[in-house]
Amino acid sequence: VGGESTRPGAPPVGIQEELDRVLPVIEVLRREIAVPLSIDTTKSAVATAAVAAGAEFVNDVSGLTFDPGMAESVAACGAGLFAMHTRGRPDTMQADTRYVDVVDEVRESLRCSVATAVAAGVAPERIAIDPGIGFGKDVPGNLELLRRLNEFSLLGRPILLGTSRKSFIGRVLGQDDPLKRQSGTLATVVLGVAAGAWLLRVHEVGPAREAALTAWAVCQGAKWRA
Repeated sequence: VGGESTRPGAPPVGIQEELDRVLPVIEVLRREIAVPLSIDTTKSAVATAAVAAGAEFVNDVSGLTFDPGMAESVAACGAGLFAMHTRGRPDTMQADTRYVDVVDEVRESLRCSVATAVAAGVAPERIAIDPGIGFGKDVPGNLELLRRLNEFSLLGRPILLGTSRKSFIGRVLGQDDPLKRQSGTLATVVLGVAAGAWLLRVHEVGPAREAALTAWAVCQGAKWRA
């Protein structure tokens, strides 16, 4: 659940407006479904209130870099953490997408995010990492992150991958309509699972789940069990 768009070029949203958007949704979902809920925010005040309302995870697309109090807030409320890499805020992050080695630099940034969280008291087993596909990266950078996704396993944390409908898929396929990027999305799901991704953020859950389960079975080979 998120109350502030993080798409490239998106303007910021104030704390109160974000709270007004997300808290009623979390409260209703918590009453009606039993699955774990995640709050997508870079603000510690929103994270704290959302967890109190029923969220169990905090997804911080800044990797704890936008709000210096976020790590302590996550630790204090006992939430799990998804730490993502980005370069700059959504309204400026695509202004500079140059890296010497995109995988090494993103991995080092995520290592720092994990270290910050652990130092604040977040249990390591409650942290997952996200290389931030599409956040401060160009098309070649996104493709390189996917090609070398297995290198993020060196951090020892589960890898979360979010590629669904993203613009780099549109560029590869020559497809401007995000709704017509399903085939490309499923290709990244399969490749992601093969490279070690444990968590996937998608729009069409059913097809993605089937693609992920099939990819996982292939990766397991003779060890696979239904």
